[in-house]
Amino acid sequence: MGVMNITPDSFSDGGTLYANAAVDLGKVRATAQRMIAGGASILDVGGESTRPGATPVSVEVELQRVIPVVAMLGELGTIVSVDTRHAEVARCAIDAGADVINDVSAGADPKMIQVIAETSVGYGLMHMQGVPETMQQAPAYQAVVAEVHAYLASRVHACKLAGIAAERLWVDPGFGFGKTQQHNLSLLADLERVRVGQLPLLVGLSRKRLLGEITGRETSERVFASVAAAVLAVERGADLVRVHDVEATADALKVLAAMRAVALASAAP
Repeated sequence: MGVMNITPDSFSDGGTLYANAAVDLGKVRATAQRMIAGGASILDVGGESTRPGATPVSVEVELQRVIPVVAMLGELGTIVSVDTRHAEVARCAIDAGADVINDVSAGADPKMIQVIAETSVGYGLMHMQGVPETMQQAPAYQAVVAEVHAYLASRVHACKLAGIAAERLWVDPGFGFGKTQQHNLSLLADLERVRVGQLPLLVGLSRKRLLGEITGRETSERVFASVAAAVLAVERGADLVRVHDVEATADALKVLAAMRAVALASAAP
């Protein structure tokens, strides 16, 4: 999954595709084509930064940023995901052609699950302790892996009660969303226990603060650490990885896949 932030303030690439108070659709198209060629099968479009300390934007602003991009990406024949916490944005994005809603709040907007239930799109549920403005001030857990799993299981249950088929859902432990370095590493080390039933697991570690804390590198210098984190996540059960550096990550995962294929062949009777 390639990250496309249509914002001026996202933690890594804010302003890259959004300049002078407007979306640069030419840059968006070129970036999307490059990501698809590099190996992305899903493009995740976000019109509101949810980095730690981020200030929320209005639904109107989010729509102005996202909808033209969704409509344009529909011309490229790829799966389009929209990263939003707001039911109204989700509904308009779906009408514009979005295939997936990737919700970092897992349905905190009381209308969100109903919007999803009334359509046929996929729906990503992420764990977040608190809200972006304050989530990193003092995150605390008794048992982070068990608590994240329990929360995600409860949100999946709510979706099923609303009539959303399990085949339309994925879950995401929410690395960096209300979690310390130790919490994040514990989740990565024990990733399979986060899974809910047989639902796919999405992991987003690309360029995050955790990697900066480990390596001492600034956001733009975390490509190597991000690729390593993606490989570790897939080794531990991730089905999808949400990344900024698509081509580098795809190459690394091809190596992992080749090694797995040889190991599987060697183990065959």
